[in-house]
Amino acid sequence: MRNILMLFTALSLAACSNKDESKKDLDIQGTWQLISATTIDKGTSQTTDYSGKLKMIKMFNNTHFAFLKHSLDPKDTTSFDAGGGTFILKGEEYTEHLEYYKNKSWEGKTFNFKLAIHQDTLIQKGIEKVESAGVDRVIIEKYIKVKP
Repeated sequence: MRNILMLFTALSLAACSNKDESKKDLDIQGTWQLISATTIDKGTSQTTDYSGKLKMIKMFNNTHFAFLKHSLDPKDTTSFDAGGGTFILKGEEYTEHLEYYKNKSWEGKTFNFKLAIHQDTLIQKGIEKVESAGVDRVIIEKYIKVKP
């Protein structure tokens, strides 16, 4: 009987520790460089390669995120984008609240994504929906961790 009780206790502890581990937040803190972004809008998919003339980084600390995007072409002075705000991360569930953006119709919006990390690659997937801007699309972004 004692052995059965010990086995039950051990199995219960193992089940609890596995459950807690699956809820563990991903380690996203730091700077990530976008390598590709796929947009699926009304069934049409478009992928942008960020290894050429465009560069974008996204930075995370404990509570905030920010992103900066620009063209590497010195003659292109119009391809700049930036924004940021707060986020909540629970396991792989990532919610952004956009507080700052050049397009004011996006400010104050909340976006829900799923995150996954595979080695040095962060994948962010979810829906961007901003009714006032006519935006309702799926995005899939792939980032690599920037080494300090």
